[in-house]
Amino acid sequence: MPRDSRLGRFGIWSGAWSNASRGDGPADTSEFDDAVAELDALGYGTLWLGGSPAVDYAVPVLEAAPRITVATGILSIWDYEAAEVAARRAALERRYPGRFVLGLGVSHEGFTERYARPYSAMREYLDALDSAAEAVPAQARVLAALGPRMLELARDRAAGAHPYLVTVEHTARAREILGEHALLAPELKVVLDPDLESARATARGYLRLYLKLPNYTNNLLRLGFEEDDFRDGGSDRLVNAVFALGDADAVAGRAVDFLAAGADHLAIQVVTDDPFHDLPRDAWRRLAGALPLDG
Repeated sequence: MPRDSRLGRFGIWSGAWSNASRGDGPADTSEFDDAVAELDALGYGTLWLGGSPAVDYAVPVLEAAPRITVATGILSIWDYEAAEVAARRAALERRYPGRFVLGLGVSHEGFTERYARPYSAMREYLDALDSAAEAVPAQARVLAALGPRMLELARDRAAGAHPYLVTVEHTARAREILGEHALLAPELKVVLDPDLESARATARGYLRLYLKLPNYTNNLLRLGFEEDDFRDGGSDRLVNAVFALGDADAVAGRAVDFLAAGADHLAIQVVTDDPFHDLPRDAWRRLAGALPLDG
């Protein structure tokens, strides 16, 4: 079992719930409630709320399903004051014991005017969570860590790491830095399409957004990719490394590769033409039939 059994072996990463909570979605959110209840029933362990969610965005998700864990993937430290985050997390813990994980990250330069000294800012934010009136225990939080220093911080000051847009090789390197006991829960983008040319086109449409962000491209350069790999939405080599493409069995095989490289839990993001609003429930069902959800 994973080092943090609350997460399960596989989860779903989605920005749709956060957008709906912000009002950027349908007025009737009953489909979101139905969808999370189905994810719970299918055996997924965690729903990761993408798009810099507030802690309170987890409330309707936790109310809609009896078992599934909810994690922020990630809450930006620039957008929410630590004392308020700590208080709201404590309130969730009282209502839904053990079912919420606080994922924290430094986001990206250009997303906020406050962005500066990201590593030091994260350390200071963790200090503030520790000293809050209702402190956030280290084991109740994970960090969006890519580089060695942030991975070490995730090892030393949190339950572990939730890296985004990474490869199997990065997972193996992260495990070496984190050591045996820290949690490693990377995100993996998936295009469920047996036509690989079509799947790569969908992948590139989404990857272009991330290839404009130096935090990600610098990490990919550390992994041996080159500037040419970032052109035109990503080279085949890059797309094949950061996405799982194909039918459900092919995707499941790539997912198992991440576990074999050292991941405890894998947060699967199904990429569609509009991944921040779609609820690709049929894809989630097909993947549940192919993934080894129970071990």
